[in-house]
Amino acid sequence: SECRWDGQFLLNCSFTRISTIPEDILQTAVTADLSYNNIKTFVCSDGRNEQWMLKHLNLSNNLISELTLTTCTNLPILETLNLNGNAIYTLTLDMPTPAHGSKNYSVVDHLLPALKVLSIERNNLNTVPRGLGLLQSLQTVHMSFNTIQQIDPKDFQNCSQLKDIDLRNNQITKIHPDAFRDLNKLQVVVDLRENALTIPLPQILVSLNFFQLEVYLSKNAW
Repeated sequence: SECRWDGQFLLNCSFTRISTIPEDILQTAVTADLSYNNIKTFVCSDGRNEQWMLKHLNLSNNLISELTLTTCTNLPILETLNLNGNAIYTLTLDMPTPAHGSKNYSVVDHLLPALKVLSIERNNLNTVPRGLGLLQSLQTVHMSFNTIQQIDPKDFQNCSQLKDIDLRNNQITKIHPDAFRDLNKLQVVVDLRENALTIPLPQILVSLNFFQLEVYLSKNAW
């Protein structure tokens, strides 16, 4: 392929028109830029126990519509995942609860344990991906320019490290009063600009720490 590989850390496959991911190199790269291509699917693990060395993965501006991260047990040090500008309408982070008495526990107990930044801007999400709380190190989540319609009380449940939420330019009409209640480390931004909010302001922000946080709410339907 036309990918550029420095032999050690950086894999650059941007604008190379690839439709599949060069996994043989990806396993040893620290930073991989696969943006602006024709990739439709991304499968983290093929069932083997080999661990990749990736810290930064850029899959922006491809053709991905569905993505499952529950098998990403081979990316223990991945810190940033950029999925901007795809066609993602389903992002699966959790798995159905096992049947009563089953011993087949979910593999997502240690899902992407080092991931700090998840960016899913300019996609087709109409809900917040369920299971964000499984990403135990997640600090920043960007979901602007989607079609998310409401924020439910469990959408950010257990996101104890979350500092920055960008929900700008969605179609949000409702935010549950408890949606941000347990996010004690929010200290950067909650961006809700350009949505369709009409609910009273205190219901949204009653539990947020104004001394550390910037909150953007302009261009709503107050």
